[in-house]
Amino acid sequence: MGPRKDLRLCSRRDVLRAGPCAWAGLRSADGASGVTPAVAIEQAHAEMWRRFIDRHGVIIDFTALDGSVRLPSPEECRLGKPNALGWWSPIENGAMFNGQYMDAIVNRWRLTQSADDARKARRLMQGLLLLNSISAVKGFIGRGVSSDGRSHYPMGSDDQTLPWFYGLWRYYESGIATPAEEARIRAHLTEAAGEIVRLNWSMPAEPPFGTRGTFRGFTFKGAARQLFVCKLMHAVTGGPQWAQRYQEGLREEDPATKKTRLSLCERGLTAEDGRLDFWTSCSDVASLRGLWELERETAVKEAFARGLEASAARAMQGLPLAGRFDSNDGTVFDPDWRMMNQWWKPQTSAQESENLAKAQLREFLRVSPRRAKETAYVREPTSASWVVTLAPDAATLRQRVPAIEAVITRYDYARLYYSQFFWVESAWWRLKSLG
Repeated sequence: MGPRKDLRLCSRRDVLRAGPCAWAGLRSADGASGVTPAVAIEQAHAEMWRRFIDRHGVIIDFTALDGSVRLPSPEECRLGKPNALGWWSPIENGAMFNGQYMDAIVNRWRLTQSADDARKARRLMQGLLLLNSISAVKGFIGRGVSSDGRSHYPMGSDDQTLPWFYGLWRYYESGIATPAEEARIRAHLTEAAGEIVRLNWSMPAEPPFGTRGTFRGFTFKGAARQLFVCKLMHAVTGGPQWAQRYQEGLREEDPATKKTRLSLCERGLTAEDGRLDFWTSCSDVASLRGLWELERETAVKEAFARGLEASAARAMQGLPLAGRFDSNDGTVFDPDWRMMNQWWKPQTSAQESENLAKAQLREFLRVSPRRAKETAYVREPTSASWVVTLAPDAATLRQRVPAIEAVITRYDYARLYYSQFFWVESAWWRLKSLG
């Protein structure tokens, strides 16, 4: 038996030592995996830590297959190139991805009790705190950092900020955090949450942009996010103002529809929300899972459970997208995102930045069509797999295991340019917790 087949029987340490080439013989003609889910997860884990975690402990969006990456310069961040949101750059989603990935690493550590896994969780936590320490604007959560380890784009978002809260909470309550770390995390959470509330649930941004994104509004997204921040802040600080905000927010009605935030959470993530991007919507469902874990009132907890199950059922519909991805597809990806700078122009509002970014993406996809395939057929089904595992009913989840494992084993992770597959780890370690 040759070395490539032997890899299926290797230990975790052997898998992590295996280079990308060792996986080449384990794929069928259409790119489907010949490995077990456990081995596929170790490959995914190894690729995340080989290529996608920067020296500050912050996840970057994409690299070349050898791990090289062209970070924005401090000057490009200051000018907002390719755009002031940092969209389509390698540091677009650090706060979001760190916070979401923490779920995987904490649950991995809970089962392995490995010092190495605890160290990795700590690195992600340190990255999250860094992103709240790089701006003079109080409460600002950055997306990532430039080559100097501090420069950054001037706007975050609600999609970045909610996972920042979630990831720090997961680390805080994991059992890994030291008392000193708990105090430091508590201080960061308190300042950021207080500023967001002061801004009527809007996210602080740097001048001239002011704010961008909100936890306000009566949608499933807004309801889950606002309620979760209130609930976790009460759990972490004990402040009675957070309990009051939570109770008031839970039953407050939308003046237009008369729906409460509780009823929106009970409905969960459904087709009523229109076009779904699971990679951003998974944060909403993670918030709902956090609410379910923290809630003590039986009727409310059961309503949250129904919302989690509805969300999982919806996410099951996204899993088959994985079957449309071919790891052997030679579609081009050019990691030189700076080609978009030729369309750059100064921006003074979030809307101007969004308009510019959308035009730039059309041009980027012309030279890097592989991006569209990875976002549609890797990012969506892998994030959906995590959503499925967030529902609390173990018996139902066991029935869904084969569909989730089919996603996990679909990819050759060493041949993906984007880090946006890490949710398979989150799904896997929740499955393993079933016993």
